[in-house]
Formats: sequence, C-alpha cells, structure tokens
Amino acid sequence: MEFFKKGHQLCTTVDVLFAFCEECTLFGVLRSALIHKNKEQSTKYIEQSTRMKRLTLAIFVIFSVLLLDQSLKIWVKLNMYMGQTIEVMDWFHLHFTENKGMAFGLVLGGDYGKLLLSLFRIFAVGLLTWFLARLIRERAHVGLIIALSMIIAGAMGNILDSAFYGILFSGSFHGVATFLPETGGYAGFLHGSVVDMLYFPVYHGYLPQWMGGRYVELFRPIFNIADISITLGVLSLVVFQRYFFASIQPSVVTRNSSL
Repeated sequence: MEFFKKGHQLCTTVDVLFAFCEECTLFGVLRSALIHKNKEQSTKYIEQSTRMKRLTLAIFVIFSVLLLDQSLKIWVKLNMYMGQTIEVMDWFHLHFTENKGMAFGLVLGGDYGKLLLSLFRIFAVGLLTWFLARLIRERAHVGLIIALSMIIAGAMGNILDSAFYGILFSGSFHGVATFLPETGGYAGFLHGSVVDMLYFPVYHGYLPQWMGGRYVELFRPIFNIADISITLGVLSLVVFQRYFFASIQPSVVTRNSSL
C-alpha cells in the first residue's frame, strides 16, 4: 500500500511539473510574440516618422523657393520697367527683362512653341512630383529629396509666370506694370513671359589691343531664383548621384507588394 501511495504522489508531482512546463512554454511563446509585434510596430512607426520628416522637408523647400522667387518677381514687375537696371554692387545688378522661353533666356519660337514649353513644364513637374513621392516612401537620402524638390520648385515658379502673369499684369515696355489692369493683361493663359532680373557681370571691360580690343562681359545671362533652384538641384544630382541613389532602401510594404 505504501508503495502505491508513493507512486501516486510521484505521478502527481510529475503531472504538476509537466503542467508548469507547459505554462512556461506558453508564456514564452506569448512573450516572444509580443516582443516581435512590438518590434514590428516600432519599425513601422520609425518608417512612418521618417517618411513624414522627408515629406515635410520637401514641402518646406518647395514653398521657400516659390516664396522667394515669386516675391522678387512681383516686386520687379510692379517697381521696374523693361530694361531698367539697378546696380546693387559692381558685380551684381537687378536688370529687368522677360523671356518667353526656358531658363537663362533660351527660347522656342512662336506662340505654339511657348504653349508647348508650358505644357512640357507642367508634365515634367507632374512626373517629378510622382517620383519625389516614391522616393519619400522609400526613405531616400535627404540630399536627394532636397535636390529634387529644388528642381520641382524652380519649374513651378516659371510655370506660374507663364500661366498667370500675362493675365494679372499689364505690359512693362512703356512703364511700370499695373496689377489687374482694366483693359486686361498683356497675354493669355500659359502665354505669359517669365520674369528675369538677376545679372552678374563679374567682369566687363575692353580686352587688350593684342587680343582684339573688344568689349566683353563675363557671365552675361540674366536669370531668376527659379533658374538657380533648378540649376543647383540638377548639379547636386549629377555630382552626388551615386551617393544619393545608393542610399534608397525600399520599405517593407514595397518589398512585399513586389513579391
């Protein structure tokens, strides 16, 4: 009898140990699952936070460039007449001119050329904006986000000139333009001229007689802040393209959707 009693106690003890082990195992599994879930949530939160920061940065860059560009253009339009020059420094002038073409005064001929250029700019901005949104989702390098935002902002700045300045302002050839003239603007929608004013005659003078004695000006193009933004953005992409694009890391969602 005593033997059977001890055997029964031993079996009970073993059952208790097995039950305890099962509970510990279940607890361990649940703990591991919770840790894994918390890590996933933390990773997802970090990714979302990174995307939001890059989106905010892109919006800030675009808004800042547009604000500076349009503020200076409107001031020039309402305070200077065509061809007027204000000498800020010997090597830096504000020289008011307008062009119907691209950056630095490059022109496509005729009204159809102007319309084609405006439509191309709108298409390009839409395509670049889509690409920028994709780069933000993939948490691309901050420098790449800034460079592309500068290109988009510059293109948008010149699009605003082409789209609305011909409607909002009178011509500037015979005096300072007026805002919302009673007789209407100087051009229709998408046919306005881009306002340029930044002129940097770094060197101007006559060459020596043995070089011909001609009058020369070093760096003659006249441009605007939008042109500078586009140029700096493109140069940044050219110089740092390997560094920028090598840092792109597709998100988990993007990777999973492609499987």
